[in-house]
Amino acid sequence: MTIVVTLSLYIVRQFALAVFGMLLALSGLVAMFDFIELLRRSASLPEATFGIVAQIALLRLPYIAMQILPFAVLLGGILCFWRLTRSSELIVARAAGISAWEFLAAPTFCAFLFGVVATAGISPVSSVMLARAEAMENAYLRSGGGPLALNGGQLWLRQSDRLLNPQGVAIIHAYGVQLKGHQLSARDVSVFRLDGNDKLLARIEATKATLIPGAWELENARTIRPDQLPELPENRTLPTDLTVNRVQESFASPDTLSVWALPDFIALLDRSGFSSIRHRLHFQALLALPLLTATMALVSAGFSMRPARRGGVAKMIGSGVVAGFALFVVSKVAEEIGQSGALPVTLAAWAPAAAGLMLAVALLLHTEDG
Repeated sequence: MTIVVTLSLYIVRQFALAVFGMLLALSGLVAMFDFIELLRRSASLPEATFGIVAQIALLRLPYIAMQILPFAVLLGGILCFWRLTRSSELIVARAAGISAWEFLAAPTFCAFLFGVVATAGISPVSSVMLARAEAMENAYLRSGGGPLALNGGQLWLRQSDRLLNPQGVAIIHAYGVQLKGHQLSARDVSVFRLDGNDKLLARIEATKATLIPGAWELENARTIRPDQLPELPENRTLPTDLTVNRVQESFASPDTLSVWALPDFIALLDRSGFSSIRHRLHFQALLALPLLTATMALVSAGFSMRPARRGGVAKMIGSGVVAGFALFVVSKVAEEIGQSGALPVTLAAWAPAAAGLMLAVALLLHTEDG
């Protein structure tokens, strides 16, 4: 047992160093190309100085590392296990009666921990920095109005209507949405107030609406009820639990939200009538990341532990890289299908990693002869 523990610790150290080095190399390479692309976009914009572009690129670096992590585990694992096989260390261990499952348990668990740390620790930092990077990008590199630059300048919202009853809802339609500082305003606003059975109780037409903390301020609001004459225009307020930040976040990328904030925000989106598919899929993908990194570790082992004397090592390693990239492509295709609603969110997020895990286990069962 002592030999197995010592060997496992040695392999974990080699594996972690290889993965960490590959993560730094790949993240630096991708970040360099991202920086070059930002420089190209800022060439005709005097406000976007070199310092601002560099700051945006640095703020995006943790997000890039999160996306690269599964590849770093795959390529780092292939490098680590290939070196150990080439030096005959794994061959000697297996000849001594140590099963591949015994010395692979530790690096697989290490890869799983990489995923856990990335999901629980790096993801919140990445989301904050990415949100800041997108805000700077909207301010300096884009001519649009950011996430609130909607099609035709229109905005649809759905919120609870506390003035009627707990089951009541208010559907808001507005034109000319503008965000100035921390204030959201719109013109030509229509509010449809429904009861719990989706029966129309009243309609409010206002020339302008401004979102303030806890309420909408409606100017020249005229209330129209079924079978009644329209009321005279007046300024009034409509209670709401929406804020400017929440409206912005609902249109922003889910990557800008921390994994710890996503459950409450998903519940808010569902209450407000926004589609939460993207956010639920992103949340499930973050939860599945540890399984995906562990799967990549097993895939790398299955394709790189072939003894050099048998030949075909380069072909096996190339097949491992192709298999890893194929798993990534399948996960992205499943994500797109999940966003369309054709697949359940949980299945779209977890199925690729689970399928890859079964493939890796089958490959190791075929390879292991001890």
